[in-house]
Amino acid sequence: MSWLQLRLDTSPALANALEEHLLAAGAVAVTMEDNADQPVLEPGVGETPLWQQTRLTGLFPADTQMPAVLARIPEALLQGCNQRVEILEDKDWEREWISHYQPMRFGQRLWVCPSWMDPPEPDAVNLLLDPGLAFGTGTHPTTALCLGQLEQLTQPGQTVVDYGCGSGILAVAALKLGAERGLGVDNDPQALVASRENARRNSIAEERFMVTLPDAQTNAAWRGQADVVVANILAGPLAELSDTLLSLLKPGGTLLLSGLLQNQAAVLCAHYAPRLTLHVAGEREDWVCLQGTLPAT
Repeated sequence: MSWLQLRLDTSPALANALEEHLLAAGAVAVTMEDNADQPVLEPGVGETPLWQQTRLTGLFPADTQMPAVLARIPEALLQGCNQRVEILEDKDWEREWISHYQPMRFGQRLWVCPSWMDPPEPDAVNLLLDPGLAFGTGTHPTTALCLGQLEQLTQPGQTVVDYGCGSGILAVAALKLGAERGLGVDNDPQALVASRENARRNSIAEERFMVTLPDAQTNAAWRGQADVVVANILAGPLAELSDTLLSLLKPGGTLLLSGLLQNQAAVLCAHYAPRLTLHVAGEREDWVCLQGTLPAT
């Protein structure tokens, strides 16, 4: 089945109204995207900012009469909009994504491999991954930075906490690299499902890897237990969760933080400075990974 795409280049002031009219005219989906390479990376709480040049794309069934759709939209909203109608051939989108997801190497011994492919180096540490609906495939720079650091840091017998675990990729990697037990925490139930499945796929026994929603009881039970705590989220939550993340570390344990930009690193380092000294352990594109060791007491 084919589809029709109606693309409208507009301003953020008109975007929401145009979206409502497209949906009312029969669009099965409407997306908004940046039309001028202007990232909106970490909005404030309660904010939903749009790009100064916003592109709306409405997806319609192939038999839609596009002139009739445009006629339903007030002329004032369309004035100054670049308009384009395109035919979108239907695809097996899951298969399309699969075809572009290839094995990736991190450090000297770790490979992250799609679960449907044979590992390139069978004798290496191979993490078989199917991210499902959760974040974390190894392709994003922050995930890659964390994997590279874990490949160097992880030692046999360690306890690792992955806070904001997504697909479970970081915790499962640490367990494959020799860690004895791990904890994955995420506020998205889909992430917990994906983490459990990826642990099972990699033959990680349930008793070695616990996954849970964030709660005070779990934090208390794991207090001071972790040799490594890794959190790959955003700069704001990394600051807000500092007490929790540090409480999970044992004295002499290592904290890895990513999901932040280079220009956010200094502020986050200053936030943690009274209790732990952070330094930039790795950089990729505009992203960084911070690392620090909790002083032994």
